[in-house]
Amino acid sequence: MKPLIIIGTLLGLLIIGKLFIWNDKEDDVAQSSSQSSSKALAVATLPVSLNSSDLVVNASGTLSPNEEVELKSEVSGLLIKLNISEGAFVKKGQLIAKIKDDDIKAQLQKVLIEEELAKQIEERQKKLLGIEAISKEEYEIAVNKEKTLKADRQLLEVQLAKTEVKAPFSGRIGLKYISEGAYLTPSTSIVTIVQTNPLKIDFSIPEKYLSKVNVGQDVKFTIDGSKDIFTSRIIAIDPKIDPVLRTIKIRGITQNDQNRLLPGMFVNVKLILDREESIMIPSETIIPILEGKKVFVKKNGIVEEVLIETGLRDEKMVQVLSGLTEGDSLITSALMTLKQGMKVVSKSE
Repeated sequence: MKPLIIIGTLLGLLIIGKLFIWNDKEDDVAQSSSQSSSKALAVATLPVSLNSSDLVVNASGTLSPNEEVELKSEVSGLLIKLNISEGAFVKKGQLIAKIKDDDIKAQLQKVLIEEELAKQIEERQKKLLGIEAISKEEYEIAVNKEKTLKADRQLLEVQLAKTEVKAPFSGRIGLKYISEGAYLTPSTSIVTIVQTNPLKIDFSIPEKYLSKVNVGQDVKFTIDGSKDIFTSRIIAIDPKIDPVLRTIKIRGITQNDQNRLLPGMFVNVKLILDREESIMIPSETIIPILEGKKVFVKKNGIVEEVLIETGLRDEKMVQVLSGLTEGDSLITSALMTLKQGMKVVSKSE
């Protein structure tokens, strides 16, 4: 009988404890949790304002030679002289290659002798014509003979000139393709000559900025491995838009007096289009989404998601074309934990 009384007493104590003690503790925990959930998150904010800044387009570009040509011979023949040193600088008109010309020189010498004789005959015939010792027809035959030989001489001189390959402009010699003793044809490449000063710079920008670009405008650019800033000048704008990329090609020219730049180099172009008042925000505050781009702003202590349209950008800041207005409080911290409608408070508050 006593064991049953003891068991009943214990059960009663457990029920009383459940009702009056443990329920109070659970209520305290729930209340504490509720208070914690309603507590505002401290975030860093930045007031949105208009700033006077340069509108800059950043693009990738490539350096190319101002002039470049692969030298070939106009006539076929045996290469007897190759007057080049790979990588060396040559001046315009400098002899590069010489083709054997013995046969042309022999023909030219023969024509020169015949031309001199024809000239003497023409002079004698002219004197005879003056005293009417010969007919005018005989004199005209002598004149025609002299002119024909002169034309033959000029033709041979042109052929002789074609046996010499000269530099069409000043530049640097590339790697040679042949050696002395080779038989050349008009399709045989001898060497490439490249003009490295000045250099061209080619890059593309979105078509919407076309109205802000003009020939003669300065362009800044940098190269990998160097902190130096180089300057070029726009010399041409492509008259057509790329229908696939919706971009337009631009060509500039830059001086390379110190030969620090080489054709084919990749360059980072910075084109300043204009200077105006615009909203600029840190690039790290922008979150890409499926619909475009968004930022978080604090309004009346509540987080709001705002879709924005961006424009130009530089290394750290991005131009906002729509979505933000002057005076908005842009949230710059805890971006990964923020949600629409969440309570927040500025850290300075």
